[in-house]
Amino acid sequence: MILVTGGTGLVGMHLLMLLAEKEEAVLAIYRNTEGIEKVKRLFEMQHKADSFHKIEWQQADITDIPSLENVFSGISKVYHCAAMISFDQSDEGILRKVNIEGTANIVNFCLAKEVQKLCFVSSIAALGDVAVNETVISEETEWNPEKYHSDYAISKYGAEMEVWRGQQEGLETVIVNPGVIIGPFASKADWQNGSGRIFWEISKGMKYYTKGATGFVGVWDVAAIMHQLMESPIQSQRFALVSEIMSFEVLSKMIAHEIGVKAPTVYAKKWMTEWAWRIDGVLSFLFFKNRKLSKAAAKSLHALEQYDNSKVRQALHFDFESIPAVINKTAVFFRKT
Repeated sequence: MILVTGGTGLVGMHLLMLLAEKEEAVLAIYRNTEGIEKVKRLFEMQHKADSFHKIEWQQADITDIPSLENVFSGISKVYHCAAMISFDQSDEGILRKVNIEGTANIVNFCLAKEVQKLCFVSSIAALGDVAVNETVISEETEWNPEKYHSDYAISKYGAEMEVWRGQQEGLETVIVNPGVIIGPFASKADWQNGSGRIFWEISKGMKYYTKGATGFVGVWDVAAIMHQLMESPIQSQRFALVSEIMSFEVLSKMIAHEIGVKAPTVYAKKWMTEWAWRIDGVLSFLFFKNRKLSKAAAKSLHALEQYDNSKVRQALHFDFESIPAVINKTAVFFRKT
């Protein structure tokens, strides 16, 4: 039996679809029934409703140890996709609890129940920091604790440390570090969070763009690579999952074209986003609203990040789907929802 945490999230949903199609015996944990319903809708939207009924569901929370006690019975492999994504400084505590403590709980149960192998979904945010003489980030790039990192990046790096601890104690592990993951959601609310928010904001007439660049990858590739790694003898390694490096300017124009709206036309300079995240912080404090733009997010909008994806391509002989093709496929689902 295979266990999937975070099965109601973007990566988890598509991973479940892949595993179900391959006739794997799968158990997915959930926190509320609404999450299961949106997974079911996604399966139906992709004409795979029959596959959905092959999945077994059990209510549990990775931060609640008692709820996990019965989950690991008969589990041979674990895909740990559950995580919290936030760049709001006020979420530092919950980020650490979910991403670090939650991962520690999963690792501990894997060790106690003699699970064969664990695949952990991390992030390119946890890969490391280029040195003065470097320009490209890879799996070997060292983390520099003296440089600025978002609370999210710190929490994912801390989670990786828990996974490596498990490896040292005898658990076979692999870690994937995806870039910004693009893929379809099944509910309107989900499009307003995470990577889906890029589509949402552009559809609502977003005027501004920046010229920063980072790595992007399609969710279908992430799920496929995770499965291939788990079925291979590869262990004690991590892999950067990036299909292409693309600027936010080019990305926004592509998305606007695919969903049939006007593309952003105003270049938001660095000083403008510096003011914007500060003003947003004041407004969120005064009116008790969630942050729309954090310091970390503003900083990333102007960063020019380069990532090396050669390790996973060589290890699995894997060819990534192009980001224009991923955007085209994702836009079809966006228009439907």
